[in-house]
Amino acid sequence: MEETSAGGLVVDLQGPRRQAALIGRLDRRGRLLWSLPKGHVEAGETTEDAAVREVEEETGIRGRVLAPLGTVDFWFVAEDRRIHKTVHHFLLEARGGELSDADVEVTEVAWVPLEELRERLAYDGERRLVDAAEQLLADSA
Repeated sequence: MEETSAGGLVVDLQGPRRQAALIGRLDRRGRLLWSLPKGHVEAGETTEDAAVREVEEETGIRGRVLAPLGTVDFWFVAEDRRIHKTVHHFLLEARGGELSDADVEVTEVAWVPLEELRERLAYDGERRLVDAAEQLLADSA
């Protein structure tokens, strides 16, 4: 079975320190794992639209897409089915809202300085996306 999701790295570029909003979810063992916000692309949505919506739903932050970051794909098993998931990620600029963990799928949210993202993120694929984001931000500076 195939699934498609979208999300991204939403960055606050206005503050004294560049930082990004991450979400924390508990795994099956009760460990808090930090990741980029993401979720399913709904019917009629583009991956960009889904990324903006999911980032806001999971973090409370409204963002504007600056650039694509890349995709991460992986396999997992749910309800005795093997699923191949592809997640399209984008670099977003924070444009408003307030950091919130109101989404039931999210345990915690946090602003994390860009230089600390790689050590905080639980997944290698998302750490590679941070490298791409840092390069895009450096190129635009």
